[in-house]
Amino acid sequence: MQITRRFLLTGAAAGFAAPAWPEAPIRSPLPLRRPATVLDARAALATEALIAEAQLGGEVGFAVADLRTGRILESRKPALALPVASTAKAITTLFALDRLGPQHRFATRLLATGPVLGGRIEGDLVLAGGGDPTLHTDHLAAMARDLRAAGISGIAGRFLVWGGILPYVAEIAHDQPVHAGYNPAVSGLNLNFNRVYFEWKANGTGYQTSMDARSDTVVPRVNVAQISVVARDLPIFTHDLRNGREEWTVAATALGKEGGRWLPVRRPEIYAGDVFRTLARAHGVTLPAPEQVAQLPGGAVLVQHDSAELTAILREMLRFSTNITAEAVGMTASGLRGVGSGSITASGRAMSDWLTARGIEDTQFAGHSGLGIETRLGAGAMVSALAQLGPAAGLRPLLRPFALPETGGKANPLRVVAKTGTLNFVSTLAGYVTGPGGAELAFAIFTGDEARRAAAGQVESPPGARAWVGRSKTLQQKLILRWAKAYGA
Repeated sequence: MQITRRFLLTGAAAGFAAPAWPEAPIRSPLPLRRPATVLDARAALATEALIAEAQLGGEVGFAVADLRTGRILESRKPALALPVASTAKAITTLFALDRLGPQHRFATRLLATGPVLGGRIEGDLVLAGGGDPTLHTDHLAAMARDLRAAGISGIAGRFLVWGGILPYVAEIAHDQPVHAGYNPAVSGLNLNFNRVYFEWKANGTGYQTSMDARSDTVVPRVNVAQISVVARDLPIFTHDLRNGREEWTVAATALGKEGGRWLPVRRPEIYAGDVFRTLARAHGVTLPAPEQVAQLPGGAVLVQHDSAELTAILREMLRFSTNITAEAVGMTASGLRGVGSGSITASGRAMSDWLTARGIEDTQFAGHSGLGIETRLGAGAMVSALAQLGPAAGLRPLLRPFALPETGGKANPLRVVAKTGTLNFVSTLAGYVTGPGGAELAFAIFTGDEARRAAAGQVESPPGARAWVGRSKTLQQKLILRWAKAYGA
């Protein structure tokens, strides 16, 4: 799979009740749910001194376990349910690998509802999504090329788009800025992580603007989204669905001489169809404007694009913290299908039930990406999942290295791989530590000042947030170094 940074989202600064899974409870033979270890006074004072030095306010919870025995070595408020931000994606990875298997692929298809006569489909052409969260413009361009190579030059009927393999969700989290590209809609047909590229350049009378679905090779113009520059200070962006289009406005005072940014898409099926229509025309295939349908028509498969294997998709998701990937993969793993079948929240509850069946209780997942503060669990539950489920699932090789300070001018000998999580005034870290002697630890550190987060409101980068996160990350590093020294890693 060729995935470039251009297509990848970063995390924020990332219905119906679902029944419990039918498996009998699976209990770990390891004492992962034991009460927190009672520390000696010196260790407890050292920990509290580090936390006080960080000056975070709010809450700090953590747990660290010996990965080989599962024994909790040290913890602080391990059962306190705190926002976990994007560390939730580590649990989503475990869930998806278990429910779907590491070799699962998502298929996007072009179907013909009638026969092909003289290069024309005597019926409808259907662009049918398979839930692939990594589909991008170059993939659609290849499908358009293959359609023409199959001898198709036009259709007698309609051009239909279908994304009903997954429930439609207008946005992942409700507490994010309207223009946050990491908070798009989700459906069974997604393109470019459901983002459209807005580009502007000042001219003599104002601004020249465009919206496109660019890739590394092509820049197809988008017709179903448009933007106007308005003389105002705030809000920076507004969005509305009107006359079949996504209509944006942007404050002129927020624009410099030139620039660009990705904006979220709220009608993903129509967006994908609009881009495919443009790409097909470039290959000599004439199509009418796309029409969305709720039910998938029957038809013959003309072209199919298969995604990379699930393991590769999850590795990229963990590396770049792509929220839409987490939600699409999570809802696929939950088995939610089609309009009215459920929601991200229902799918999150299904993942909680899955954990409960494995002896990991008291988790509250409002989705699979961790975007927003509704998803909560304790550091102890996270460490239980990492230690009990992670090794067999192969989680550790999918996680990114986490840098530690040099020692004596040399690279730190500790090897840490982890998933980070960041929201305004929320910073989390969960993963594994391997020492030079081979000792292995699993850990989770959750920090959050929810009062400051609430006071900041829906602002991308409120005053003090960046410095706060920096202090939290320093605390995380110091805790890991102390644990490694104390427990032989």
